[in-house]
Amino acid sequence: MTSTVNELVAFVSARLDDDERRFAERELPFLDEAERRGRIRVLRTDDGVGLLVAADPVGTPSEPVPFPEKAAFLRREAGDGRDEDVLRLVAAVYDTHPEWREDWRPTRTP
Repeated sequence: MTSTVNELVAFVSARLDDDERRFAERELPFLDEAERRGRIRVLRTDDGVGLLVAADPVGTPSEPVPFPEKAAFLRREAGDGRDEDVLRLVAAVYDTHPEWREDWRPTRTP
């Protein structure tokens, strides 16, 4: 059975909630750990006004995006469920969570 986009949105939202709690408790959020490992990258746009998310390791930005700003951006991006690729990418950060579903894994194109 394939999960619905609504379930994926709920999963991502709950994991971001968990990471925000970890951050508030001065623990490393899983999102930041995934960035350190090169699994995902949230960086500023060239004009410095917006943010974007990348799946593959890219050059290290001159200034890392603070976690609260990153989390708020990803929550907005994932919240409406319109960009399933972004949802899958963010969900994959939490692929060791017991509620993770393999059919959420991002698809790679050659």
